[in-house]
Amino acid sequence: MDDGMDLEDIVNDASYTLGASERAKAESQAILDELERKKRARSLAVPTDDGRVRARLRELGEPITLFGERAADRRDRLRYILSQMGVERGIPVEDEDSGSEGDDQEEEFYTPGPLDLLDARRKLAEFSLPRAAERVSYQRAESSLPLNRIVEARKKVFAEVKTFNILGTQVADDRPVSQVRFSPDSKLLATGSWSGAVKVWGIPNCDARLTFRAHSDKVGGIAWHPRATIGQEVSAVNLVSGGAEGDLHLWSLANDQALATLKGHQDRVCRVAFHPCGAYVGSASFDGTWRLWDVASAKEILLQEGHSKEVYAIEFQDDGSLVASGGLDAIGRVWDLRTGRTAMVLDGHVQGIYAIDFSPNGYQVATGSGDDTIRIWDIRALKALHTIPAHKSTVSDVRFFRTTNRFQPVPNMMDPLPSGLYLASAGYDGLVKIWSADDWQLLRSLPTDAGKVMSCDFAKDGRFLASGSWNRSFQLYATEKALDEM
Repeated sequence: MDDGMDLEDIVNDASYTLGASERAKAESQAILDELERKKRARSLAVPTDDGRVRARLRELGEPITLFGERAADRRDRLRYILSQMGVERGIPVEDEDSGSEGDDQEEEFYTPGPLDLLDARRKLAEFSLPRAAERVSYQRAESSLPLNRIVEARKKVFAEVKTFNILGTQVADDRPVSQVRFSPDSKLLATGSWSGAVKVWGIPNCDARLTFRAHSDKVGGIAWHPRATIGQEVSAVNLVSGGAEGDLHLWSLANDQALATLKGHQDRVCRVAFHPCGAYVGSASFDGTWRLWDVASAKEILLQEGHSKEVYAIEFQDDGSLVASGGLDAIGRVWDLRTGRTAMVLDGHVQGIYAIDFSPNGYQVATGSGDDTIRIWDIRALKALHTIPAHKSTVSDVRFFRTTNRFQPVPNMMDPLPSGLYLASAGYDGLVKIWSADDWQLLRSLPTDAGKVMSCDFAKDGRFLASGSWNRSFQLYATEKALDEM
């Protein structure tokens, strides 16, 4: 008698799971459902305007605000509620926002702008196109130089950069120094602090020249007019500052009274920047927008949304045609000022972007993030070129070296300009680092012994480097050549 079993007699039970109970399967399915809901929620379009977010929450019978909730948090809560409703009703979350508003999400839309903005866009195009042509002409001439001459010139520059050493430390305020910026002539240094004060110091003696009781809250950003100290009258606008109370102030170097106050932001102003033409100022704010201001009229001409969280950093391209913004949503954006369109999305950081700067070559952008890295982006290729593991803690500032003189035709016996050959970064690990822009390798690491480094900047003559620190001081570094000449 054969007690064996044929293969055909084996029962195929597809519902059998080795070692799994009904409860375990249910828990696994719940986790998968939650992951799928979060995935679909990320693609759900919700309003960026806080007023519309509140109105939508009111329609859904939800509290329009919670204790301590910011605009970005409120927007995330609305997205979560809508995705939950979609799951409960068994409909795709993309279709939840029904009606005309849902139809509008599929269409390109435009925000009406004032005639001042149209006029500004025309002026910006007229200003930037000749500068771009000048830059391209120089780059073509430089590319025709013998390779050995370019290599030798860069070796010479990097050798001098590696000689940067501490020259001195100056207590600047009774609260942390949030930003430092050199004047165009490299003879003055402006500092902004959390006390609300903006101060101007002489270089290299670090002697106080001017003090502006600028803001009622922290100073987030300061920037020099492009012609300040090299042609701009001292009684005209030479400096701009932005504070946590939401205002910007325009300053002269003649006295300590603000020439104008720019009001419009609904939250803290983090960074400010002058457009290369000097006629406009850009500002980034915790209200989720960056704005463009006309200096002559002291009026806002552009309010630009586009980030899902606070906008922290802003900087203009040297040509004047582009502006880059970085937000705490870990996204950067490059905008074309002539059309208002987004030219590139800088998506790659995993934490907020705290610093951003254009290379003088016009097509590279550096971003510093809370993920401790610097990313280099190529606008031409629309992608990230390199990731630098820069610091052991947050990268608070990045600055390319740039000279005062713009690109000029290269005579047969002239070395290439050093603009854009290296950049500096400041980190919360207490270090200032200098990186080669050729291969993004470290050239010099400078300890501050001052805790978190909040900001850094190069003097345009290449002789000095400054950093602002958490311990209420700024540090001044100099090359060996600069020390010999003093």
